[in-house]
Amino acid sequence: MTTDAFLADCRARLAFDLLSHTWNAVVLWSLRDGPRRPVELREHIGSISPKVLTETLRRLQFNGLVSRQAYPGSPQRVEYALTGLGRTLLGPIDTIGAWAFEHGDEVMAAQDSGADEL
Repeated sequence: MTTDAFLADCRARLAFDLLSHTWNAVVLWSLRDGPRRPVELREHIGSISPKVLTETLRRLQFNGLVSRQAYPGSPQRVEYALTGLGRTLLGPIDTIGAWAFEHGDEVMAAQDSGADEL
């Protein structure tokens, strides 16, 4: 196992890439209570376009974090759910969210003071 953050195949880099995309963690967190249809996800998340949601779900599915279940009918009904692997990221997402809740004001104050210096 390597911990060299500069290597393209470093596993830590892979994890940070998965969590650094703006919508990945939000969509994963929104699926924590069970499967949802895309329209339900958009309503629950808010301010995410259908295109961005579709791209995010495809990316999460490609990485094995989300499964897609299509049901027959007209129109076809689709639901997305966390996989076992996707569930393993809920703990780290919760930890990052708790950190942001505790330190968010400090970060925003630093951003404000940095903007004054520009």
